[in-house]
Amino acid sequence: MKTLNLTFKGSLGKKHVLKLSYANDQLDAETVRQAMINLTNTHLFFKDGEELYVTPIAAKYVDTIPTVLFNSEKQASVAE
Repeated sequence: MKTLNLTFKGSLGKKHVLKLSYANDQLDAETVRQAMINLTNTHLFFKDGEELYVTPIAAKYVDTIPTVLFNSEKQASVAE
């Protein structure tokens, strides 16, 4: 699964990551940067007195490869 991870600096200087699971995976850097700036301009996201998304820092696509340790559903169907 590919996610788009957007990293921002919050109003208290902490880093915060917004992970988007269903983002278009063909976006260019300038499009993502502008979307991040637009998000910061909304001033909608707060937690414990901190505005979470104040300054865009980074954006990256992350590929996650699941590794199945066991799957009871598959084991049950094999045993039948």
